[in-house]
Amino acid sequence: MSRPAEEFGNDTSLEAAWAVKASEHADIYFNIVCSVDPKVLKLTPHDDEIYKQCRQQFPDLPVQKLNEDLIKSEPEKVKWRKFCMAFEGEVEDFSFATLLRLDAGEEYSQANTLVVPRVQFYAIELARNREGHNDGLRSRFKPQPRGKTVAR
Repeated sequence: MSRPAEEFGNDTSLEAAWAVKASEHADIYFNIVCSVDPKVLKLTPHDDEIYKQCRQQFPDLPVQKLNEDLIKSEPEKVKWRKFCMAFEGEVEDFSFATLLRLDAGEEYSQANTLVVPRVQFYAIELARNREGHNDGLRSRFKPQPRGKTVAR
C-alpha cells in the first residue's frame, strides 16, 4: 500500500482488504466503548487538538445523531476536507477510510454507517465520548467476541 493509489485502479482485492480492515476497526472500537467509560478513552496522542478544532470549526454539529448531509453535502465536504488536511502528517492514517455510526446510541449497521476519513471519525467520536453521547452503550450492548471477519 506504499505505492500511489493511481496504480491500483479499481482493484477488487484491495477493496476487499479495505473492507476487512474497516470492519475490524469498527468491531474493536464498538467493543471498547461498550466495555469502558468512553470519557476516559484516548484515541490518539492528538485527541485534545482534534476535539478542540472540531468544536471550533463545527460548534453546532449534532454529534449524537448525524445525517449524511452534515458530512457529505458539497458545502460540508469542503469544510471537512479543510479540517482533515490540517492533521496530515500529524495523525497516523488520517485519511484512511473508516466506518462511522450516524446515531451514537445505536450499533453499526448498514443503515447506521457512513464511510469517512479516519480523522473525521476521531473528531466525531471524541466529541461523543467527551460530551456523554456514548455513555449509554455499555448498558445497551455487550462486547462481542471477535471472530474471523469476512468481507461482504
